Amino acid sequence: MTDIFSLVAPFFGLILLGYGAAHLFGRRDGAGPARPGLEGMAWLNVYILYLALPSLFFTLISRTPIHELTRFDFILADVAATYSVFTLIFVVALWFRRAPLAEATVQGLAAAYGNIGYMGPGLALLALGERAAVPVALIFSVENVAHFIMAPALMAIAGSEKQNPARLALSVLRKILLHPFILATTIGVAAAAFQVQPPLAIRRLIEALAPTAAPCALFAMGVTLGLRPLRRAPVELTYIVPAKLLLHPAVMYLVLSAAGNFEPIWVQAAVLLAALPTATNVFVIAEQYGVWQERASATILITTALSMLSVTGLLYLIGSGGVPADLFP
Repeated sequence: MTDIFSLVAPFFGLILLGYGAAHLFGRRDGAGPARPGLEGMAWLNVYILYLALPSLFFTLISRTPIHELTRFDFILADVAATYSVFTLIFVVALWFRRAPLAEATVQGLAAAYGNIGYMGPGLALLALGERAAVPVALIFSVENVAHFIMAPALMAIAGSEKQNPARLALSVLRKILLHPFILATTIGVAAAAFQVQPPLAIRRLIEALAPTAAPCALFAMGVTLGLRPLRRAPVELTYIVPAKLLLHPAVMYLVLSAAGNFEPIWVQAAVLLAALPTATNVFVIAEQYGVWQERASATILITTALSMLSVTGLLYLIGSGGVPADLFP
């Protein structure tokens, strides 16, 4: 157990350092211009989003045999598991909590959209090794495409998006195709397929950027959480938190076991990513459409704090053999 704690401590430690730095040095309540607020995160987020994480994905995927990048059975199983959790919470919010469609959409995303961008790659690669890079990249790319389609489509139905259908579809398609993570994954797949690598100078630049992705992303996540103070714990957390931290990884495990005989590292990577806390992008979506913002921020903060225990426990189970690759051999 000590080894597992030593493994996850740096990751959650970086989040805590960012959170502490935000409280010590950040401006949260309009206290004046001398202390940085969320606007001070803009360039760091640009670096993470457009340079560091894409470099990490390209570096790992471009070195992977092409046949491993076309496991459509794995992709379909992963999306089915994630969106079964989304559908459950969406229905609970819509029918039992009588939430508007837009709020139910954000609640569903809060339970199904894990922090697979900032936390996922670094934690999975450190815990499971470089062989986890391919399933992590596939999960990230496919799930983000699904979320980028689902959110604006449901918001359009809810009346929160005023664009006409053709313009909305074009906007969604552009966001998908031009997303830096997906572009990096696509270029990496092409490089793997044709067995080519960039020139040495560019390759060294990419390899210098890639290791900085996880620490910068986790610190930025902590700062963002610290600058959005938790004013109250909404009642919706009573079902969203267990759905995200417990139900999502359990469903992922069951679906992958039932779907086929995948390599153990693929199953473990998918379950680990499913167990991650709610993504900060859920708050971004809530803010964009003006719904459920404060409660989305509270969900991210609380799931992140509790995931220190749940993710540590999951990694202990994986390391001790408590998560066999297939429940139905």
